[in-house]
Amino acid sequence: MSGLLSGELFAGVGGLGMAVNEVFDAEPAWFAEFDAAPSKVLAHHFPGVPNHGDVTKVDFTKVTHTHIRCGGFPCQDVSLAGGRKGMKTGTRSGLWSEFARSIAEDRPDWVVIENVRGLLSADATGDVEPCPLCVGDDPGHVLRALGAVLGDLAELGFDAEWTGIRAADVGAPHGRFRVFILAWPRERTVADADGRVDESGGARSDQRGLSSRDGSSTGTDHPLSLLPTPRTTDMNGAGHHGDGGADLRTTVTLLPTPVAQPSGNTPEDHLPKKPGREVVTDLAIIAENGLIESGGRLLPTPTASEGEKGGPNQAYGSGGATLSGTIPHLTDWGPYAAAIARWEAVIGRPAPAPVRFDGKGGKPRLNPELTEWMMGWPLGWVTAAAIGLSRAEQLKACGNGVVPQQAAAALRELLARPGVPAIERMVAA
Repeated sequence: MSGLLSGELFAGVGGLGMAVNEVFDAEPAWFAEFDAAPSKVLAHHFPGVPNHGDVTKVDFTKVTHTHIRCGGFPCQDVSLAGGRKGMKTGTRSGLWSEFARSIAEDRPDWVVIENVRGLLSADATGDVEPCPLCVGDDPGHVLRALGAVLGDLAELGFDAEWTGIRAADVGAPHGRFRVFILAWPRERTVADADGRVDESGGARSDQRGLSSRDGSSTGTDHPLSLLPTPRTTDMNGAGHHGDGGADLRTTVTLLPTPVAQPSGNTPEDHLPKKPGREVVTDLAIIAENGLIESGGRLLPTPTASEGEKGGPNQAYGSGGATLSGTIPHLTDWGPYAAAIARWEAVIGRPAPAPVRFDGKGGKPRLNPELTEWMMGWPLGWVTAAAIGLSRAEQLKACGNGVVPQQAAAALRELLARPGVPAIERMVAA
């Protein structure tokens, strides 16, 4: 470790912190997370790290000083799903003022901010309009949320850079556009070869990272069909989100499901019965024709080791494949197969089954382990039984979370820009 410490506001389950600590080679000193469910996740994974709870009640002059202050202040009021109330006093997104207070009270070396696309367009109020004749005198849209954040950072003496990228840009099977801001004390801004200081602050944007509302890139179009990004409403099956798109719960439950047909059918017999299908999904055909490596013509027999308390002495007797290692590959992902396969390669583990047949009357329900996997989190980060979250709490955590790989890519891009000080230079200073 470099000895750098991070403090994460509005931490959720720590997705942004994962990226920050990886890129800066830092470790968490504390969190500030109010909600009970994500707080359980933080306590489980970081048992020795204090959680200060409600950010509005934290005195940042008394908590452990951190080199990096990070967080994604509540996005409800700048997102489409939140009614677009804007970043104003009295709104949840107005809690940015508490983030700014934390910077003023305990000046960090770095500030990392994450938020939704609406930060680029939602209305905001701020001190950049101090008089009747200033720009704020226009009753129309003037100050945007991103401008308010950058203005406050400048007032605090921080330079900043920002960018916007999708989770799909780092290989995830869903869009999830997010805005990332990196800020640092102005006196640390690097001079160029002629001794001039880059004074652009946060005014520049990386247009390559920006994309349209439907998730398609304005630069190089993405060739893969992407699943809907996890949202908090996936827990109750709202059907559609504020932007009119299908939700993950509905999409996943409509995916083709493996079917069982009488033994003796061949792949050639099967495919004509399923027009347009390119993937054989009948379990009997898969087993009998060796389309999976199971050590024989049959699927692996379920063993005790498939459960959470299984041990080595309960493992599959022949040393062959296990059911849990085989079943994820039996899902016909339809048009999403290529995107799923790509993310499997990126994070190094197969996609979980998309549904669980544990709903009322055995109806299929969205599997929280799939959304956890889509977010790029370690296995069991929110779904481990020891944490004690309900299925609804697990899905909500995924919907509110940050894809660490996406955040890490954004940070590396921003750190490489002209004028941004090197991490090592900040540490030495």
